[in-house]
Amino acid sequence: MQMERPRAAAGFGWPWFALTVAFALHVFDEATTGFLAVYNPTVIAMREHWGWFPMPTFQFREWLVGLLVGVTVCFALTPFAARGTQWMRPLAWVYAVIHFSNAIGHTLGTILGHTVASVTFPRPAPGFYSSPLLLIGSVWLMVRLQKTAGTE
Repeated sequence: MQMERPRAAAGFGWPWFALTVAFALHVFDEATTGFLAVYNPTVIAMREHWGWFPMPTFQFREWLVGLLVGVTVCFALTPFAARGTQWMRPLAWVYAVIHFSNAIGHTLGTILGHTVASVTFPRPAPGFYSSPLLLIGSVWLMVRLQKTAGTE
């Protein structure tokens, strides 16, 4: 009989860490490919169509600082994910779904060449290059969360 090494059966640290690395690379990708030049006009157009549209517009500095704080917090949470801390599970699901959706959005934008009809851009969409990493990381995290459900 083969003995298994002890491990955190409920942990999801590696996929959390990988998704956070992908998130950091995605911030770099967006910052260097002009993401806000597409994002801000899209938000403005959406507000014109639906007055209640809740997304804010950003200046580059506040946007970048906010994302860098978010990446730092996610890296800081990695030890809790590695232990499979119960309160992290809902947060991890939200984190994975947001980045999965983000990756799909950048991919669809690249395919379509626009976000809304009035906001077009040359292909690929800003932030597209790192989107496959977000997709892989988010799917890995969702699969790991599913596999470790009930093992807390």
